[in-house]
Amino acid sequence: MITYRIGNALDLDAVIELYHASTLGERRPVDDRERMRLMLANANLVVTAWDGELLVGIARSVSDFSYATYLSDLAVRLSHQKQGIGRELIRRTQELGGQATVILLSAPKAVDYYPRIGMKSHPSAWMLAAAERLH
Repeated sequence: MITYRIGNALDLDAVIELYHASTLGERRPVDDRERMRLMLANANLVVTAWDGELLVGIARSVSDFSYATYLSDLAVRLSHQKQGIGRELIRRTQELGGQATVILLSAPKAVDYYPRIGMKSHPSAWMLAAAERLH
């Protein structure tokens, strides 16, 4: 039975292991423990999924709880995918975010997932990486 919890007071090793087990670790700085610690500590809306004591999913967001919730990480352990856990993590994130719109940038492997659960693509998203500078 999957249970859900709210909050970012999580064991960092368990979170990093989940990222590896979900393939999100391929695109996150999982080898930089301090950066991962800060990513988790500074997120102000974190919903997790648990199978007993095993962390099986996480939705890590930054929200103003009024206009925008940026869902920066959605990860579900490969062994637990296709059970509705990701959808439920997003549903709970949206519910906890009040009137805020949930916004995310999809991982390449998940591009087809989001339209299937009812999310809409937005054509004008822009990024500026930390190492890049404005002209």
